[in-house]
Amino acid sequence: MGRIDLAGLEEFSRRGRARVTTARRDVFEGASGALRVIEREIEVAARFNVKTLLTGESGVGKNVVARLIHARGMRRGPFVPINCAGIPESLLAQEMFGGEHVDAAGTRAEGRGRLEQAAGGTLFLDEIAEMSLRMQALVLQFLEKGEIQRVGSSRPSVVENVRVIAATNRNLFAEVAAGRFREDLYYRLNVIHIIVPPLRERTEDIGPLSDYFLDRFSISHNIARPKLSPHALARLQNYPWPGNVRELRNIVEQLIVCNRTGFISLVDLPPAVSGPMPASRPIADVLYEQMVSAGQPFWAAVYRPFTSDRLSRDDLRALVTRGLDQTRGSYKDLLRLFNLPPGDYKRFLNFLRKNECRMPLLRFRTVQPPGGRSVRL
Repeated sequence: MGRIDLAGLEEFSRRGRARVTTARRDVFEGASGALRVIEREIEVAARFNVKTLLTGESGVGKNVVARLIHARGMRRGPFVPINCAGIPESLLAQEMFGGEHVDAAGTRAEGRGRLEQAAGGTLFLDEIAEMSLRMQALVLQFLEKGEIQRVGSSRPSVVENVRVIAATNRNLFAEVAAGRFREDLYYRLNVIHIIVPPLRERTEDIGPLSDYFLDRFSISHNIARPKLSPHALARLQNYPWPGNVRELRNIVEQLIVCNRTGFISLVDLPPAVSGPMPASRPIADVLYEQMVSAGQPFWAAVYRPFTSDRLSRDDLRALVTRGLDQTRGSYKDLLRLFNLPPGDYKRFLNFLRKNECRMPLLRFRTVQPPGGRSVRL
């Protein structure tokens, strides 16, 4: 993986937003000050071939930062990741250092591990705090002497020109104090330390990231890009995102593949994100504003959640009642108010009639003028 073109990044930064990306489309995008700090730290780490430690919660993008450091640097070798938590302890040493074995013909064969594969490039040790103390000692030996010992071999081998980037979601100070992580290994790894903050601490990045994922998954799934309503975006920005950017990415992809209307409204969000509607804010009022203020058509804002049982018949009646109050009982004007074309008139009325939500017009066509006598319009 070679250097990337920084022209796009510079253009983005001049507009007050930052996009940091590699050739394989790993991306950090947003408008927060925290992202700009990470961008500068990536540049510093890429400039020097020194060990780098990345810390932060799961899902914040430490893997992406590691790839960006490699892509920005001068190293021409491969980027070789290994998930220390994803490989059983019995296999991790062979996966990392390689092994020697005797084949059926009695010939001794050598298998290269990830460290040797990363020669001239970068080895990324993800979730390094999940290593046993024994494995930590073997990694420390390599960092201090450049030596590894393949599984099954009686002699050490030298591996040169490998840059090491490590990442963890744990507090390594606490792990060292508890005796679960070697203090000498911690200081060996911690030449440059980049802390990637959780998404809930950089809410300015949620909008740009949502736009990026909407674009990306619309293209990859060959679906027209839907519009994200202001109410839905506000709820995304207020959600605490325990799964961080990974959770946002997965939710946006889910919204893309499930969307059939071209709009993503509040009721389209997963229940964990949308949460219950406050008692003081009826859902009919929220949907009314989405249509009247945000321009969403009835079929997107109301019909879909109603047919998927996320909107009750009482909610639909309350919504139609509020609209007819505004149009003084005119269903044709209600059609325009709910952003529907004239050709949908019969379909709209049939839908309301079928679901017992076509309201009688008499109550909407009676006004109370000064003097107290009602007048039929």
